[in-house]
Amino acid sequence: MYEYYPLLMVGTIVGLFSLVLLIAYLAVKDKKQAMGFERQMGDREIMRRLLHYAKPYLPQFLLVGVVMLFSIAHDVISPLIIGRIEEMAAGDFDMPQIYRAVAVYVAILLVSMFCTYIQAVVLQKTGQRIISVVREDLFVKIESLSHEQLNAIPVGKLVTRVTNDTNAISMMFTNLLVNFVKNMFVIVAVFAAMLLLNYELTLMILCFVPFIVLFTVIFRKFSRRAYRKVKDRTTDINTYLSENLSGIKITQIFNREESKMQDFREKSNALGRAKQEQILVFGIFRPLVYMLYVSSVLCLLYLGGKGYLKDQVFMGQVITSGTLVSFYMYISKFYSPIQNLAEQFNWLQSALASAEKVFTVMDLEPAIHDATDAVSLQKIRGEIEFRDVWFSYVEGEWVLKGVSFHVMPKETVAFVGSTGSGKTTILSLICRNYEFQRGEILIDGIDIRKIKISSLRRHFGQMLQDVFLFSGTIRSNIALRAEDISEEEIIKACRYVNADRFIDRLEKGLDEEVRERGNNFSAGQRQLLSFARTIVHKPSVMILDEATANIDTETELLIQDSLEKMQNIGTMLMVAHRLSTIQHADNIIVLSHGKIIEQGTHQKLLEKRGKYYRLYHLQYQREETAREKNGTA
Repeated sequence: MYEYYPLLMVGTIVGLFSLVLLIAYLAVKDKKQAMGFERQMGDREIMRRLLHYAKPYLPQFLLVGVVMLFSIAHDVISPLIIGRIEEMAAGDFDMPQIYRAVAVYVAILLVSMFCTYIQAVVLQKTGQRIISVVREDLFVKIESLSHEQLNAIPVGKLVTRVTNDTNAISMMFTNLLVNFVKNMFVIVAVFAAMLLLNYELTLMILCFVPFIVLFTVIFRKFSRRAYRKVKDRTTDINTYLSENLSGIKITQIFNREESKMQDFREKSNALGRAKQEQILVFGIFRPLVYMLYVSSVLCLLYLGGKGYLKDQVFMGQVITSGTLVSFYMYISKFYSPIQNLAEQFNWLQSALASAEKVFTVMDLEPAIHDATDAVSLQKIRGEIEFRDVWFSYVEGEWVLKGVSFHVMPKETVAFVGSTGSGKTTILSLICRNYEFQRGEILIDGIDIRKIKISSLRRHFGQMLQDVFLFSGTIRSNIALRAEDISEEEIIKACRYVNADRFIDRLEKGLDEEVRERGNNFSAGQRQLLSFARTIVHKPSVMILDEATANIDTETELLIQDSLEKMQNIGTMLMVAHRLSTIQHADNIIVLSHGKIIEQGTHQKLLEKRGKYYRLYHLQYQREETAREKNGTA
């Protein structure tokens, strides 16, 4: 009986560790709705949609599968060869036979290494192609969303979907799935080889499999919790950085650097603690699996050595030195993929979670889309009509209430009113940035809902108060990388809107660098560039929303001159902050609380002595007061 004490001791130690882990497993509550793991789609649905992207590359994956079988051959055959060499060395020493065995081993090793290389190269190329298609589809979907939908989704969230989440999916195609399958094949193949070689020792190793399963299940729970915490803390710190780096000038103005640094330090430390917890989980799991590996090796050496040294036959199996060596290698190759599977499963769950988030965006239906019978307009005259239009951003809270007006081709119409009266909303509805709830909006007598969105917007040029410039050059920002716009057209447009006045003074001219959001140019210069960008794309209708707000006097004169020139191009709709800039408009529409209360020319509205009259004189008095103060100063 004492002969089995070593085995009982090993079993007791493994059992104690299992009991401790099981108690810890039951004691810790798992929050399934934690950050990053809210799942609405099933794994099958996600995999079905991912495989749709992989389907065109089926030949490449079949090639990888064939190559993978050859790479697995080394894991299965090499222990048998080493065991055979051991038996030859322990018995009749025949050097030529050893040379042949070593040559076979080296050949299998080289083939395995070459196959592994081919597998990695094919998978990386195929995976990147698949993810490129996913990214493009996702970006096209984002571009198709309406302004209302884009306003509801944080920009950082969309960026994460296109970058981080697609990278996680890429890892699944280039690494996880194939290695997952490979490890499964290795486990099955190694187990079959051990069973054929010596089922007594194989049954001994199987005694450790329940503990491997138990440790793996427990590890998955703790590793998932640790991963969630890391993801949560990472999101916190990224959100903090995004907000505070954008507002860092305010922090400096009010001398709050130290307090902000303290907040950042707390979030950074929280992330550090989450990372340490994750490392601790892996630091416990790996040694535990290694303990099972060492325990199985000790049992192998004990039983095998006992049987070999005493030349015993147990359960009809003779244990030789070659068998011991082969099993020693097989145990290592049996445990390694099991350990990898546990870790890869968590990465796979992370990839599936990322895929679900990507598909959630892809499944968004654009709030505004083309009608089935929508037409494409090659040219428009610029006649615009609103017929009893009602619109609300929030259901029940009307921003426009039965607005009706008519704009003839080539007319200049200005919209005036207090903040929230609906001026900017009218301009947005004309371009179908939002969908109105009631009424009709007609372009050249055609309902805009019957016109293709791309065709409609192609004929409009929008110039907003907050001009957005992309990183690049002045040239790329004016042409927006359109290949059909020539150098001569860009130069002509710049001269037309007086933008050449400052561009010619720049060292590189049109090739001058534009930094992020155009922060190396003044507000007036950015506005002139937006005018040039609009003119070069030859719109039939121009829309200006507070285009002269926050502009210095000198630049305002240039902009006024540009506006007078642009009025001759086509229909112009304006929302003006300074009423002095719209005096020559063909029609001025005064809005209040979503309704039109007055309209007419500048002189007619002044004669009415209504809302426009009061706004004009109030603004005139303020400007006079400001001029007097400046003169006194």
